[in-house]
Amino acid sequence: MIQSQQVWLPLLATPVKFKEAIQNQKQTQKLIAHCEVGDKLDIKKIEAATDCLLLIGPEGDFSAAEIELALANNYQAIHLGPTRLRTETAALFALSVLKKF
Repeated sequence: MIQSQQVWLPLLATPVKFKEAIQNQKQTQKLIAHCEVGDKLDIKKIEAATDCLLLIGPEGDFSAAEIELALANNYQAIHLGPTRLRTETAALFALSVLKKF
């Protein structure tokens, strides 16, 4: 934390079921990155809100039902580019792009 000069400790919440997590979010901007074909916004064109929530799928991606549930709860589908990334790499890449480094 000190090395990055971002001296704040992230808060980790207790794990919850996917459906509960999706339906109980109050952020003004909710994004879901997934690998399914469809209409998605390019992450490089997003102006991130200060309370942006970003979902990155697990290895093997979200299920079709999980994606549909997120979209039904006002999540915006996004893509991270032409290359399929590992979960941990996708998260770091997405956060870097959204912070506009």
